[in-house]
Amino acid sequence: MRDVRRRTLLSAIGGTAVAGGAVGAAGAAGTATAEAAPGPPGPASARHDHRIQRLLARMTVEEKLGQLQQLPWAWNTGPGGGATKDVEDAARAGRLGSVLSIYGAKTTNALQRIAVEESRLGIPLLFGLDVIHGFWTTFPIPLAQAASFDPDVAKADGEVSAREARSHGVHWTFSPMMDVTHEPRWGRIAEGNGEDPFLTAAFAAAKVRGYQGEPDDDGRAAYGAKDRVAACAKHFVAYGGAEGGRDYNTVDVSESRLRNLYLPPFKAALEAGAATVMASFNTINGVPAHGNTHTLTDILKKEWGFDGVVVSDWAGVQELIPHGFAEDGADAARLSLNAGVDMEMTSTHLVVHGKRLLREGRISERRLDDAVSRVLRLKADLGLFEDPYVDEGAALDGPTPAARRAARSTAARSMVLLKNEGRALPLKRSVKSLAVVGPFGDSEDLLGTWSFPGAAKKYPSVKVLDAIRRAVPGAKVTYARGVDPEGEETTGIPKAVAAARAADVTVVVVGEPPAMSGEAAARSDIGLPGGQERLVAAVAAAGKPFVVVLVNGRPLTMGDWLGSAPAVLEAWHPGLEAGNAIADVLFGEVVPGGKLPVSFPRTVGQIPVHYNHESTGRPYDAGNKYTSKYLDLPPGPRFAFGHGLSYTTFEIGEPSLSREQISANALREGDTLEVSVSVTNTGDRAGDEVVQLYVHDIAASITQPVRKLRGFRRVTLEPGRSRTVRFRIGADDLGFWTNAQDGEFRVEEGAVDLYVGASSETGAKRRLTIT
Repeated sequence: MRDVRRRTLLSAIGGTAVAGGAVGAAGAAGTATAEAAPGPPGPASARHDHRIQRLLARMTVEEKLGQLQQLPWAWNTGPGGGATKDVEDAARAGRLGSVLSIYGAKTTNALQRIAVEESRLGIPLLFGLDVIHGFWTTFPIPLAQAASFDPDVAKADGEVSAREARSHGVHWTFSPMMDVTHEPRWGRIAEGNGEDPFLTAAFAAAKVRGYQGEPDDDGRAAYGAKDRVAACAKHFVAYGGAEGGRDYNTVDVSESRLRNLYLPPFKAALEAGAATVMASFNTINGVPAHGNTHTLTDILKKEWGFDGVVVSDWAGVQELIPHGFAEDGADAARLSLNAGVDMEMTSTHLVVHGKRLLREGRISERRLDDAVSRVLRLKADLGLFEDPYVDEGAALDGPTPAARRAARSTAARSMVLLKNEGRALPLKRSVKSLAVVGPFGDSEDLLGTWSFPGAAKKYPSVKVLDAIRRAVPGAKVTYARGVDPEGEETTGIPKAVAAARAADVTVVVVGEPPAMSGEAAARSDIGLPGGQERLVAAVAAAGKPFVVVLVNGRPLTMGDWLGSAPAVLEAWHPGLEAGNAIADVLFGEVVPGGKLPVSFPRTVGQIPVHYNHESTGRPYDAGNKYTSKYLDLPPGPRFAFGHGLSYTTFEIGEPSLSREQISANALREGDTLEVSVSVTNTGDRAGDEVVQLYVHDIAASITQPVRKLRGFRRVTLEPGRSRTVRFRIGADDLGFWTNAQDGEFRVEEGAVDLYVGASSETGAKRRLTIT
């Protein structure tokens, strides 16, 4: 077993714990030529360390520094030209550790042969790629996956993505992203799991297991298998706290908020075995993350015992200079390596300046060898020293039928029914005529941000229009665009209105183009772009039945059109099987059961608005002007965290506790209690409900959020059937981190309210006393 073990992150999902397991990566090292001899008997980590030490003893300083270099593959230059030649030359010289943005079995094998067969030591290269929510098979965006409240959705994505990517020579994915954020203007909210650390932690751990599998009993990394890849927990840390939602921006955060809000998902990912961590672009309390010793070394490597690789983000080391933290490239190299960065992505300051820095004593040989050892372990865990190539005849050239089924089911499972007045949904298959209007009704561009470029060209989204036509082959189905995706060209609105008037029912498909969310896609106005709201209003004025489908990568603000829409389905950017999954939900083949993983604000001026806020000395009171509120807005978001409707109805009973008192000392020693509740399907069809458990520490030495999610369970029930849902909670759920510089976790005496219900706004609660 691995030597490094850390405390299990308790998770009340289904009354079980997120698996504790090892932190970081351990593995074997050697080369295909000179280092193939097996190490001595003993634990896997010891054998690997023995091999690594023998290899380190043979390496020059230049070769060691080369292992810490990652360069991008340039697809736009011909073979042997430009940046591609630089990569090949560095590999041949043994001064390159990794290449990013490279894929293809033939391409990766050709470059790998240069490194293994032509360099002095034959150390294989590590190939990385941004496989965020699919390789060939594009799954829903991660924010959508979180809306399923089912971590198996993320695990399925990881498994399919790993299999497809590894068959094309990819060893390492820069995913999952686990940046908790309260900022919907931030485009990268699409890549994460929303505003809650507990939900994000569950999905981060599941995605890691999907990519990597589980370590075996000897502590060997499962991602050495030919259908697995190494995961990367990113971005470390607090990237989601960027001021104004502007990408790469400043973050000023207390130690308690850092540890209570931003760090828990990373801890969960490492306990699931995440092999690598990526530093974030932002500063943290004035210190850029790439030069932040407190987060990268004190917390990540020392406190948590992480023994894997810390990689910079794209040119993150170079950006220490414009941050105003480093004077020049040499200074940036010194600061980043000493802070805890092990591999430099795209910029080359460690390779260029490292030998001089070592000679001058500004970096140490011990730290250099530590970083190199981490890189070599990762390569060993991936099995690259034994078998650095992939079988070109076995490369997967597209989605399999099973992968398409998984993409379709997860997309439908991730959709959230925001509104459904008069049971407008599901639509009847007996409908005689149906209009599809809106810029995304006939769109193949519903994959979402950070979809694999090759997949976007070869395997675009299934169109909503095509899927609806297949769902109701006997109906007359017409289409009118109305406006363009950015909402700038609105001359088609009259045609869309005419189509709606001529049809029995209309499906309006509006939202954001995928390019409007993701990295470098902050928006100051997060309503429907341009004239799309005018389109919805015009269809509503036609006076015929209609429903609205939203396809988007972030929470949206909704204007007056929301009041006129009988039903609104949040479909997010659903991926490859977008149209089919949307049609499945519209016509009731799938009953929606998703919940919002992030609050939807009423207006941009209300941001930040999130369920897990702290109270004030003057909490909202409608009858008292001098309380915390806006004069021109109701309190709270438009749609709250955890909100989501169904085609059936549910009743969640009053929660009960296995005990109403528990001592703080007992909790600290690992004692737990059970929270149970009955849920009943009171409707006329089968469906899913997500039962949610929230905690509120009424009085603490540091003001606590009014509610914290500490458990959830998605259950499927037939009409009239009931089930008892049980959650087990302990110190992790009832305690909190203080502002102590090195972190202090406390479980304090006092009263705690435990809320159980169908959203963060539930009122059903029981009180627990901690003595």
